[in-house]
Amino acid sequence: MKLMNSVKSVVLGTIAATVLAGTALAADVTIRIGHLNPADPTESHSGAMTAVFKSLVETASNGEIEVKLFPNGQLGKDNEVIQQVRDGIVESSISSAGGVAQHYPLVGVFDIPFAFPNIYVSDKVMSLESDFGKKFAADMDAKTGLHTLAILDSGGFFAFTNSKRPIKTVEDMDGLRIRTMTLPTHQAMVNSLGAQATPLPWAEVYTALQTGVADGEMNPIPIIAFAKFDEVQKYLSITNHVITPYVWFMNGEFYEGLKPEHKAIVDWASEVATNAGRGISRIIEASDKGLPKLAEKMEINAVSPAEAEKFAAIAQPAVRKLIEEKFGAEGTDMLNALMADIDKYK
Repeated sequence: MKLMNSVKSVVLGTIAATVLAGTALAADVTIRIGHLNPADPTESHSGAMTAVFKSLVETASNGEIEVKLFPNGQLGKDNEVIQQVRDGIVESSISSAGGVAQHYPLVGVFDIPFAFPNIYVSDKVMSLESDFGKKFAADMDAKTGLHTLAILDSGGFFAFTNSKRPIKTVEDMDGLRIRTMTLPTHQAMVNSLGAQATPLPWAEVYTALQTGVADGEMNPIPIIAFAKFDEVQKYLSITNHVITPYVWFMNGEFYEGLKPEHKAIVDWASEVATNAGRGISRIIEASDKGLPKLAEKMEINAVSPAEAEKFAAIAQPAVRKLIEEKFGAEGTDMLNALMADIDKYK
């Protein structure tokens, strides 16, 4: 009995010490991160990134930094969350090109169709380590007051889905109402191919496809899968026509105000988390959560290389013209820097 009482005292003492230690080590910095995608780290790259970031930051800072996650668009539409970060209402966001474009329109330079030959090249170019990535992030940060923690792809190359017919040739695009992000470059690309661009915010896409407001949409395979578009779309056509960035932002003043040791933790953790995000996108594509899952309900076809060249011959000039006309010399310079980096890593 004495032994049991002694054990009980030790256990209770340990619990009390732990509670007191938790109080003493209460976080003195809070980082709130908003994103559009599922929280489950096995379902989306931003879910994986935020889960890894939270674990690394809170552990490495010994509890001095607390990370709070707001997935599934809890804080609002993408562009609204970026504005909240700019205003200092929340500290961070992982945002799609559609949201970024409303704060930094030059993100549209990524949208030259068929510019990236494969995922290796896109990983190299869509990075803060590339010559283009450094130039792009520096300009974006200067114009928005934000600090860019990472640039990565939105989940892979885009495919088209629709409820009308398989897309095998350019002619199959004729008359289809294709939902796009609110990106003029995406709208120009879709319209040039004979379809009708229908720009809508992410929160409205599923319902638009379900009700016929839009016939189809374009997204990477992981996004098509977790968004359950197979429930409202019959055809999936693998075109690999474009790959767009997600950008991980942090409020500039908040970031600069961090203690050096905290800043180092944030830099390191965001880099590791971004690598995890890239990895989970590739895993989803290759696993039964990707194409095999979609194939259970959808008819899938791949556009031939010869037909892809026809798509590119029409869409590339249309998007390039828009960038040059809309952004002038600045847009042309940024586009040329992008294409130079693509050529470098080919």
